[in-house]
Amino acid sequence: MSGLQGFRESAGKRISLPAARVLSRTGVTPNVLTTIGLVINLISAAVVATGNFLAGGLLVLFSGLFDLLDGAVARHTNRVTKFGALYDSTVDRLTEGALFFALAWFYLPRGNNIEVLLAFLAMVGSFLISYIRARAEGVGIECKVGIFTRAERVLILVLGLLLNQMFIALLLLALLSFITVIERMVHVWRESKKLDRS
Repeated sequence: MSGLQGFRESAGKRISLPAARVLSRTGVTPNVLTTIGLVINLISAAVVATGNFLAGGLLVLFSGLFDLLDGAVARHTNRVTKFGALYDSTVDRLTEGALFFALAWFYLPRGNNIEVLLAFLAMVGSFLISYIRARAEGVGIECKVGIFTRAERVLILVLGLLLNQMFIALLLLALLSFITVIERMVHVWRESKKLDRS
């Protein structure tokens, strides 16, 4: 585990564990938390599509709490399931796609073609990051490397919305996502070479 990856995971656990302990007593299931996060994210996408970036950013930030807590509750209550992991990952892709689509929907009628292109590239890069990890793990290679995982992508997106600096945010999202795609491809190539020799 890399230092950056270890820091991400330990920080996430420190933040989510106290809340997970409280939520576990209520009987709420991890999949319910995931679904609540999905609904809030879809609402935030609709808000962003209208151009209300501040409210949309706050909603994305709020939905991130549920994204953090569903896995924490699953681990704390021993409810980690393969379907839960698949559902969580699917919701993550859906919500990211919805937000990038909302941004493109907002910018397209205004003739902001560069922002539309950047939103498309950021979405493709985001999906590729997750796809490479899934395919790598399918052949037995762990692939959590990269400078721009989901946590960083959400953070940049939220900051862009809250500060109304979406051009800069989309540029960073597109550029750093594809850098991470290259990082993961190189990692998988190196690890696959080791497996081929063994």
